[in-house]
Amino acid sequence: MRLAERNRFAAIDIGTNSFHLIIVEVGKNGKFKLLDRQREFLRLGSELGEDLSLISNNEKTKAISVLKSFSTLAQYHKANIRAVSTSAVREAKNKNEFIQAVFEETGIIVETIEGTEEANLIFLGMKNALPINNKSVLGIDIGGGSTEFIYAINGVPAYAESVKIGAVRLSKKFFPDFVITESAIKDCIEYVEQQIKLNNNIQTNLKLDFAIGSSGTVDTICLIKQFQNNADSKPRLNGFTFNKLEFDEIYFFVMNLKNPSERMSVPGIETNRADIIPAGFIILKKVFELFNIKEMVLSEYALREGVVLDSINKSYLAI
Repeated sequence: MRLAERNRFAAIDIGTNSFHLIIVEVGKNGKFKLLDRQREFLRLGSELGEDLSLISNNEKTKAISVLKSFSTLAQYHKANIRAVSTSAVREAKNKNEFIQAVFEETGIIVETIEGTEEANLIFLGMKNALPINNKSVLGIDIGGGSTEFIYAINGVPAYAESVKIGAVRLSKKFFPDFVITESAIKDCIEYVEQQIKLNNNIQTNLKLDFAIGSSGTVDTICLIKQFQNNADSKPRLNGFTFNKLEFDEIYFFVMNLKNPSERMSVPGIETNRADIIPAGFIILKKVFELFNIKEMVLSEYALREGVVLDSINKSYLAI
């Protein structure tokens, strides 16, 4: 096993729908450059129980396999590992068993972070991806198990909240066979609005310069829009902007595709996301309506980059 370099860092994001790894090298100025990255679509909490209450043995086995490969890559780069887990792990009744099994099999210590910490880490990533220090912004990160809401003025969060609405969770609840119907869409929309409004800390009557979106649902909107604009062009998505009208057009088009096989045919929708994307779109549409959002800007930085930046700030790395 290679000894880790003090200025190399691997951040692992154990999500509800996917696992992410980024490996970076930190310079003396505290800035980092990307050395490697990996993503694996793997769902936790989707097979057993109500909501996201249990991680199945099958999911655990797959998770350990992915994390072993992440650990191998981190060791190759001589990087220190920090792994955080979100909604599916923090809510699972057998989370301690899962965390212990991961440690025994991979040597990785998994931190289970609460929703508010997750929101703050996501925003830390966002504000290092986009120039927002003199702006009033709303950050939205739609995950598999939860959605994070961060309202910030001049780069400082006024609130950072997490709501238990995510694309995997809502698909399991309202579209268990991933075929969407008008009645299930209506029930899902009502549920999303109810869950957001139940959080008294989330104020919706905000004066915003713009909204920021990160993660799979917003990525998908930008990818679809990019293919519509020019299929040959593949620029970086960071900073990609779309307005409410552009989103609504994509929303109504995709929501008329009732099953995953139809949705897979849309350029920009990844095969492994085609089943749950309607639930993500429903969340995003309700967010646009409740907060009266006119346009949204994509941040390529989210939780994993926030973990890196937080670790630098806390001197996890001796630079």
